[in-house]
Amino acid sequence: MKNYLLAIWNTLDPVYYIFTRLHHVTDHNQNKTLFRVRLTKYKGSPVILKDGTTIRKNDLLLKIHLHNVRMIRELNGNKSELQRALALYHMVRNDLHCLSDYIEKHPRQHEIKALIGITTLNKGTRRLGFEIVSIQSRCYRLFKQFTCRFINFIAERPCDASPSYLFMSANRLLSHSERKIYD
Repeated sequence: MKNYLLAIWNTLDPVYYIFTRLHHVTDHNQNKTLFRVRLTKYKGSPVILKDGTTIRKNDLLLKIHLHNVRMIRELNGNKSELQRALALYHMVRNDLHCLSDYIEKHPRQHEIKALIGITTLNKGTRRLGFEIVSIQSRCYRLFKQFTCRFINFIAERPCDASPSYLFMSANRLLSHSERKIYD
């Protein structure tokens, strides 16, 4: 059943990609990374990040999406939950410099205040430079919890965690990229 759902998801993913205005982030060889992104205006409560960046309503952020179908396929060979978690951590860590390059080349680079993502996969995100912030809107949190549970079901990942925002200031990403460290 999960393989059937994954096949349907894989078929519908290009439609989702178009309607959500996502863009692939590529590496120096034009290979697609795990990240798909789009610009968004922040609509949540004000957030102050550890580096002092303040994110307010209508600030321009780069919303990051993991390419879940690709991620599930690439992690499928790893049997244990620990192996999958470590493999995912390294995939994201290795692709962060491509995300930095994407921002540096973006025409609105100086307006982008931070990255934002939503996930239930919180372990290891702090080591990557992200900050975890609770989703305040109950309705939005429940909606995201439903979608994350569907993804986790197909990925065969047990997860009862509530979804959270992940933030990283653009300055932090760019400064880490210059030093090539994310650990």
